[in-house]
Amino acid sequence: MVGNGRFTTRTPRRSAEGRASGQWLMARIELGTPAVLGHPARPDLPDAPAAFHLLAKPTGAICNLDCSYCFFLSKEELYPGSGFRMTDDLLAEYLRQLLEAHRTPEVTVAWQGGEPTLMGLPFFRRAVELVDALRRPGQVIEHTIQTNATLIDDGWAAFLAEKDFLVGVSVDGPREIHDANRVDKGGKPTFDRVMAGLAKLRAHGVRWNAMTTVHHANEDDGLRVYRFLRDELGTDFIQFIPIVERPSPGGIPEGSEVTDRSVSPAGYGRFLVEVFDEWVRRDVGTVYVQMFDSTLASFVGAPGALCVHARTCGTSLALEHNGDVYSCDHFVEPEHLLGNISSTHMLELVASPQQRAFGKAKLDSLPGYCLACDVRFACNGGCPKDRFTLTPDGEPGLHYLCPSYQLFFRHVDRPMRFMAGALRTGRYADEVMAWMARQDRRAEAPRMD
Repeated sequence: MVGNGRFTTRTPRRSAEGRASGQWLMARIELGTPAVLGHPARPDLPDAPAAFHLLAKPTGAICNLDCSYCFFLSKEELYPGSGFRMTDDLLAEYLRQLLEAHRTPEVTVAWQGGEPTLMGLPFFRRAVELVDALRRPGQVIEHTIQTNATLIDDGWAAFLAEKDFLVGVSVDGPREIHDANRVDKGGKPTFDRVMAGLAKLRAHGVRWNAMTTVHHANEDDGLRVYRFLRDELGTDFIQFIPIVERPSPGGIPEGSEVTDRSVSPAGYGRFLVEVFDEWVRRDVGTVYVQMFDSTLASFVGAPGALCVHARTCGTSLALEHNGDVYSCDHFVEPEHLLGNISSTHMLELVASPQQRAFGKAKLDSLPGYCLACDVRFACNGGCPKDRFTLTPDGEPGLHYLCPSYQLFFRHVDRPMRFMAGALRTGRYADEVMAWMARQDRRAEAPRMD
């Protein structure tokens, strides 16, 4: 979810701190009390991360849509017979542990699915009341939710605006591109329903981001998709998410073959280059594209917002509807189950040897081809979930999108270095637009032979 990045080409929007009612809950849950059954005490772990990101899935993999490329729908098979609804008691336990585990003032309470709005509005009202009751003095809360927006009505939009939620809306572009994969359980298109929900969010002034997947149906339409999001939907925060889908029997991806819905190995890079060439000439400082800001952070030597391109990972985890904690949203698999917050405090799971090893393996498992690559400083091998191809010399562990990453990072090198230099000398990244205009004029000037 966009909104908690540590580096950006623009000034990030901060959420209001506003408190709500909910002190009644303190009679049930008290911070800092000894552990009781179902309420593990916060462990004393001074080496634990001061902050982390936990993506909570109150409905598990259950969704009202049936998007053809969704990797998470198959995770339903991991919980046969489950009702796939987070209970009120588990909700309270989750929020108590999340707030007391953080040593930083800022805490993000993040909801995803499946489709989290299937829990109903009362569930989220309770969640906000719990947070307001449990938060420590000085804690600043960022409420976020990722949704397909098809269930958003005036009631939802008014609540999200009142509580200052940051809402990620899944939209893949214009109608025919969006409806190529994003359909409901009956196979019917969803574009009109998404637009109706988004209209409610915008009418109520809700902060929202576009979450746009890049796949086989739109990989050659980068500029068209970007202009639709920017000009027709009016978004100024965009995430582009590549679809790399492998067969997943039993909910576990396997093999090295991808589905025909997946973006091609170089297609994601072409898409990004097309968007970047427009953005760097006219939108720097006014439109936030997560991939571009994260890349600029790499050129400056600052932490970026994308774990995909960090040297190591392990501080972005997933919480299932029943309290199970997994190493990552993309590794909701038995092998990467860390434990359950009903019996073990989440901070102990975040700081566990298993999770530390998971995060460190991102760096330790890089093949020699990656270690010697000129764009490694920005790429860092990509997400381990998609490292299932071979290097040119036959070593396993190369990322499926390696051709895309090399294409993109090399293409943006000069303007990124200009922006990085501007920032280091106290100037602004948006000066690159005038610089690009000068470069373009020079390139177009006739040569005098």
